[in-house]
Amino acid sequence: QVQLVESGGGWVQAGGSLRLSCAASGSISSIRAMGWYRQAPGKQRELVASITSGRLTNYADSVKGRFTISRDSAKNTLYLQMNSLKPEDTAVYYCRAGRSDGIWFNDWGQGTQVTVSS
Repeated sequence: QVQLVESGGGWVQAGGSLRLSCAASGSISSIRAMGWYRQAPGKQRELVASITSGRLTNYADSVKGRFTISRDSAKNTLYLQMNSLKPEDTAVYYCRAGRSDGIWFNDWGQGTQVTVSS
């Protein structure tokens, strides 16, 4: 199991920026890929961005060119730099860790709220 603690959310006007962080602990050696998910009110949780242990990244079409995912393995921390934020980016953001067999851990953090006003 892994423990994940997200931080960095807040309120921002459209066009602004935020940087989210996710600190991982527990079975760190078992973690390979990591990702950021988000869940808006009344909607399903969706994968926003992911990064492999080899730093290969993938993004949802809705955030390409605006969000950047990165990780600091020495600090066991995942980041999400969010620029040019839009009201539709408003959601609770969660990070998730992937196992060496390619399956995501079932563990979730408490999430961090991002609110973008128009």
